[in-house]
Amino acid sequence: MKHMLKTILLILLFIQSVFLHGQKKYTTTKLKIESIPKEIKYTGKIIDAITWEDGLGKNLVITNETKSVLNNFAQKEDYRFEIYAYHYLLINNKPKFVWKIYDYVSGCLSDVQNEFINNTLSVTDLNNDGIAEIWIMYIIDCHGDASPDHMKIIMYHGNQKYAMRGLNKMDLSDNDGGQYTFDKEFLKAPKAFKDYAIKLWKKNILQKH
Repeated sequence: MKHMLKTILLILLFIQSVFLHGQKKYTTTKLKIESIPKEIKYTGKIIDAITWEDGLGKNLVITNETKSVLNNFAQKEDYRFEIYAYHYLLINNKPKFVWKIYDYVSGCLSDVQNEFINNTLSVTDLNNDGIAEIWIMYIIDCHGDASPDHMKIIMYHGNQKYAMRGLNKMDLSDNDGGQYTFDKEFLKAPKAFKDYAIKLWKKNILQKH
């Protein structure tokens, strides 16, 4: 009987271990624009709004883009195309600001690219600490020729920012583009973070436009 109980206990511990260490993503819920708390002010077009719960509580991330000029008589250098991402904690349905990503292209009237890459906004728990890593991926560039775009992955774990920057590729067989660099925080990050970033980069390396 003792042997059987011991065996059952070991099996349960094994199942629990597989579950904990294999759980890499949180279940997120897409939020309709009209459901975003009125206290949150944003500029431009909402691309994504997602919520989930982790050790910090209920989270909300919003991404949005702008494609506009600053005034009716704008000069070339006044044109600004922007990328935003916001993270809030929802405490009693009231938003508490955590962090913001802001990037832009200006002084460009040719081939402007400022857009989030489809299906790359995600939350994970790669180090199994109960606090999500939040992944944002986008391209942002200005050029008038057929060349790779600047591409970035920004990841937050709590208030800590990690950045991966480089170029995408026009064609997988082309030697031009595809390189990337990690910032100093990413270089010090757990291997699981870097492995996930590289996988995400390679999956989206081919220029889609």
